[in-house]
This record gives sequence, C-alpha cells and structure tokens, in this order.
Amino acid sequence: MTLFSKEMAPVRRYKVVFYNAVKIILILAILSGCNSSTLRVTSSSQWDTPYLYILGVMQDAGFPQAGCLAPHCMPAWQDPELRRGATSLALIDPTAQKKYLFEATPDFPAQYYDLEVEAPDNQYELSGIFLTHAHIGHYSGLMFLGHEAMGATNIPVFTMPKMGQYLRENGPWSQLVSYQNILLQPLADAQPQDIDSIQVTPFLVPHRDEYSETVGYRIDGPNKSALFIPDINKWTAWETDLATLITTVDYALIDATFFDDQELPGRDMSKIPHPFVTESMDLLKDLSQHERTKIWFIHMNHTNPLLNPDSPQADRVNDAGFNIATEGLRLFL
Repeated sequence: MTLFSKEMAPVRRYKVVFYNAVKIILILAILSGCNSSTLRVTSSSQWDTPYLYILGVMQDAGFPQAGCLAPHCMPAWQDPELRRGATSLALIDPTAQKKYLFEATPDFPAQYYDLEVEAPDNQYELSGIFLTHAHIGHYSGLMFLGHEAMGATNIPVFTMPKMGQYLRENGPWSQLVSYQNILLQPLADAQPQDIDSIQVTPFLVPHRDEYSETVGYRIDGPNKSALFIPDINKWTAWETDLATLITTVDYALIDATFFDDQELPGRDMSKIPHPFVTESMDLLKDLSQHERTKIWFIHMNHTNPLLNPDSPQADRVNDAGFNIATEGLRLFL
C-alpha cells in the first residue's frame, strides 16, 4: 500500500487562497443561516478567538525519513510537495496579536513560513515557544533562531527545569542563550503560565528522558481547552487516567507514533514504549461519541498507515469516532 499520493500533499502555494476562501465561506454560511458548526466555527466572532493551528503531524524525523528507500518513501524524495514535517502547533491570538509555537522542529523554516501565511509577522508577534522535551523533533529547530539564520532577539522559550539546564549548558544551544537569541522562561509541573487570555499548563509524562524531562500541555482559551501529548510511554505507565482527563477538555491531540504492533516487520514492537493507536482506541472505546470526537491522533511515524486517509486503518479510526490530525487544521479556543 502506498501511504502518500500527489493529491494528499500539502501545497503551500495555495494556502493564502485557501485561507481567504474559508473566510468567504464562513461569511456566506452565517448570512444564509446555515449550521456553520460543520466548518468547526460557530460564528464570525471566532476569527477573533485564539486558536491552535496545526503545522506538522509527523514523528521527529518527518516524511520521508532519512535513509528510507522503501516504496512508501521514494515518491517524496522525488517530489518535495509530498514531504511532511514533524509535529508542531501554533497558538494564534488575534486579539492580542501574538503567536506562539509548541515545539521547534527540524522543519522550522517551512513551518515558520506556513505560520507567516496564517499569521503574518507584521500583524502577530512571535511571543514564545513551548518545548515538550529534548528529542530532535521537538527542540532542534531552535538553531534557526541563531545568528547563522534568523538572528532573533530574546524569543521567549518556555522550558521545564532540566530542559532549560540542557539548553544553557550544552552547545550549540548555549550560544543561543549567550547571544540572547532566546530567553529561557522557566516552567513547573502543573503550574499554569498565563499569556494574555490563555493559560498554558505543563504536566510531566513518562518518556525516554535522556537529556530532559518530558511534558504534555493543557491549553485553556477563553472558551475551550486542549491537551497536547505528542510523546508518551504506554498509557499504563502514567498515573493519570487518560479517559477521565479527556472529559475535562474540548480537544486532545495525543501520541499516534505507531498504529499497531505489526507496523515494523522484523522489530520486537513490545519493546517500543509508545502507545499504539489501537491500544489508545481500545482504552477510550467506552467514552461517549461526543468525547471520542475530541481526540486527534498526531505525531505519526513515516510508516503509519493513518497518513493515508484512504487506508483501512484510517477508516477504522474514523468509524470509531476518532480523528486524525492534518496540517492546516484550526481548533478554536
């Protein structure tokens, strides 16, 4: 099965046209009195509401993955428009005219351009970057803020204690600190960080913590709230009950690195700590249909069949009432 096709590729040159078209559709929907909830917006006023904007949905190494010459990777080596970036969210606040990133990925240049199309620098200030942990797909994009690239000045980077220490004490990241390209802002477990009308709360999760702790985030806006847990070990390794937690928010973007234990032939996948999508669905199957629609699977390995929306596995997820995150998705807060 081919995971990707030309039609599925994110095409950046059409994003401005698409964004404006969506606005026109919303206005027409409101004027005609139709149910605009199908567009994930309830009124035109939500364009003044903070929202999450999905910039990437892949596991750390993106797609195609370095060294992958398998049939599912080859089309993307030959056609750059088929390539997809590591998991990253933008938090955009139209009222405060600020924007934030969750994760700084190796795909930072392209993702920051996509964010520029969505929320231009001349209207929205980049007011901070929230990091989850020190694995390559989640922080290495900070290098593009340095003097060899953007030459940024005092961009706030929100980190947990070990993550902040790692950046301060290890090159080349320490140079970003000493050159004041970034300004480290300390976070603490379960302690909210207020940013205008939004509250961001980190919480520790179990994961491979070679260089830093790992956190997920709860993001509370004026009207709705979201969970962001892109990386975690098996749900059973966490003291928090995921199903109960989901009932307290409106959206949950959760780890979907691998679909099931058959995804990597020749590998003992019992030794891979990520929760399989099938395990997550089984854990959450008793939630109501309304609660299941809150869930968006994200952070997918390049082998994950969910990347093909026409795959039987994607049909299985959708039929069960769950969602698969895609680039360009807006979740209003």
